[in-house]
Formats: sequence, structure tokens, C-alpha cells
Amino acid sequence: MTSADSGRGRPRKGFPEKRRAILDASRKVFGRVGYQGASIDMIATEASVSTRTIYNHFENKEQLFSTVLIESSEQVAAAHEAMIERCLGRTSSAAGLEADLVSLAMDWVRPRPEFTDHFAIVARINAEGENFPGDLHDAWQKAGPLRVQRTLAARMARLAESGLLHVRDSELAAQHFVVLVTNTWGRGQAGVDALTDAETHDIAAAGVHAFLYGYLPRDGG
Repeated sequence: MTSADSGRGRPRKGFPEKRRAILDASRKVFGRVGYQGASIDMIATEASVSTRTIYNHFENKEQLFSTVLIESSEQVAAAHEAMIERCLGRTSSAAGLEADLVSLAMDWVRPRPEFTDHFAIVARINAEGENFPGDLHDAWQKAGPLRVQRTLAARMARLAESGLLHVRDSELAAQHFVVLVTNTWGRGQAGVDALTDAETHDIAAAGVHAFLYGYLPRDGG
């Protein structure tokens, strides 16, 4: 093995901007054509670097994809955790609970342009199914969706401890909340991106109402 070969897969010192360019370009390419459709040559062109430069930082396409997906998932998870804290971190009364949950739901539904490429990759993962590298699925879930679910579940548990919610299973409650507030079926012409602010509020408010009060009518209400 030559000294050049022994350095493959490890970022070289002094070139963080190259690594960043590769990761940013990879996110775009993987989001555009998926894991199977992407090639190192395509990513090199997008990043304006040579394929050799990519191999100086990453062993192969799978390692590059793994790095991109996990890093991106962690960024999205951190943004959602901040959202949860911002909206529910100071909730202390029944009077403010519904409004705070609606604020969280609206933030959850709104598109985040900075994460467009990430969610394009997620859509590709769902479409490619069995062609997706097996072990990476669990790592992705832990870095992103499950991390956010645990954070939201912990907040639901705290609200229950404060007497503001009646929750038997906080993780299930978190799942129910997300499903209810992200249900955009039949709204807009092109999915979430087509929703107006008024539609976003209506979806958020309806989801929160269902979460808080359930689907069956209650006595006196």
C-alpha cells in the first residue's frame, strides 16, 4: 500500500473547505438522483473538485452518503429540538398550552428551505427501499427522527407531570402529535409548499385540537 492509498478515507489536514464543498455537493446530488443514481463523478462535478480529492476524504460512495445523511439528520434534529424548546419550554398553564402547541405545530409544518436537500434525500430513501444500505437506516433513524421523537416525548412527559396533559405513553403521544399536525392531505396543490399561512394555521390548530381533546365529543363540549 502506498502512502497515497493509506490516506484514503481520512480527511487531510488543511482542506476543511474541500470537505465541506464535497458534503454540500453530495447532499444536492443524492437529493436529486438518489443513492443508486449518484456517482462520485457527478458529485465531483457538482463540488468542482476532482474524484481523487473526494477519495482523499472518503473511502467510497457509501461512506460519503452515510456521512451526508447522518450530518444532515443531526442538523434537522437540532433545529426541531430548538423548536420544541422555544415553543414548549416555558409552558406553565392550561391557558397557554393550546396556543403553544399550535405555535409548535405551525413551525413543524412550515417548509425549511435550508433542509430542502435533506428531505429530498429522505424521499429518495423511501422510494428506493431495498436498495438503501441496510445498516445505515438504523443510524439515520437514531440521528434524526428518533432523536426528535425522544425530545418531544420528554417534553410531553414534563407537561403531564405539571398536570397539563394526561399522558400514559409519552413516546406514543409524541407520535400522535406529529401525525396529526403534519396531515396535509387534500390541502394545497403541491404539498406543504403550496400551503398559505392561513391553511398552515388551520392544519396546526385542527391537529392540536384533535391531540388535546380527541376525536369523540366530550360532555359539555
